[in-house]
Amino acid sequence: MTLADWLAGIVFLALNAYAVLAGADFGAGVWGLLAAGPRKRRQRELIAEAIGPVWEANHVWLILAVVLLFTCFPPAFARLGTLLHIPLSLVLIGIVLRGSAFTFWRYGGAEDEELRHWGVTFAIASLVTPLLLGTTVGAIASGAVGDAGRGTGDGFVGTYVRPWLNPFTLSVGLFALVAFAFLAAVYLTLEAQERELRVDFRARALGTGVALFGAAALVLVLSARYAPLVRNGLIFARWAIPLHGLTAAAAIMALAALARGAWRVARIVAAIQVSLILWGWGLSQYPYLLPPDLTIADAAAPAVTLRLALGAVILGALVLLPSLFYLFRVFKGSRPSSVIRHP
Repeated sequence: MTLADWLAGIVFLALNAYAVLAGADFGAGVWGLLAAGPRKRRQRELIAEAIGPVWEANHVWLILAVVLLFTCFPPAFARLGTLLHIPLSLVLIGIVLRGSAFTFWRYGGAEDEELRHWGVTFAIASLVTPLLLGTTVGAIASGAVGDAGRGTGDGFVGTYVRPWLNPFTLSVGLFALVAFAFLAAVYLTLEAQERELRVDFRARALGTGVALFGAAALVLVLSARYAPLVRNGLIFARWAIPLHGLTAAAAIMALAALARGAWRVARIVAAIQVSLILWGWGLSQYPYLLPPDLTIADAAAPAVTLRLALGAVILGALVLLPSLFYLFRVFKGSRPSSVIRHP
């Protein structure tokens, strides 16, 4: 493990944290859009109450990943920012629009019609942004942004559209959306104080938990054509079977915990399940940062830059981690009993 490997691992840890924290915020927005039934209004109120205190802080993980990528692996940052500038720009717009809409929706003090408008804007941005994030990941995994984008075709469409807009990348986008919706539903079962709301979101969590298997199968099937390097790693690597076993065990435990009403256990194992899926992607393309040609070592900045960046991360963590712990302790620390059985 070189210093560049350690920093690449920190970038991936930041993305992992963003997925299980901010990803759940995106998923909550999706459930706000799909709220239905006699408790529709209360479902949306619960979503707003759950994400309101922490949603902005969760973006710190994405900022950390982007800054480290820019500082420590500039060739990879340049290639991603050039070849995937369309989906990444749309992701940025979606994040900003979603945050602004949420603020006006919950704190704008406008008329009901305008509040509904901002609520719908927030929900749609929460739906589209995960899809675009997933298509970006799919483009990286497929190697479409490798070798400076050569081989994807000529002209604007071949260079800047086809790498991220094809059946495989769209399937990864769908998978990301389902995974975030699953996390959100699981988290909201713990956030809910009312039995009826817990039942509502438990049903959604169980449904999306099962759908996640189908989405994963679709990605695996399409990867045979579009992402053979990642597919081979996920199937034939020495770590593949243990990782898949742990992921399957976490998925089954999450569904079982939801069925029993063990909300805290469900939240923990659901986050572990999604994290293991992410690490499967990262391990399957290691040591490539952007397969099939740009490795971590090739993309790394000079050693002095890496050492300074690592020092800055360590010093920053001494401030950031206790602050985030305190934030979540204040707003998320008081919860009902973790196990509530249902007939």
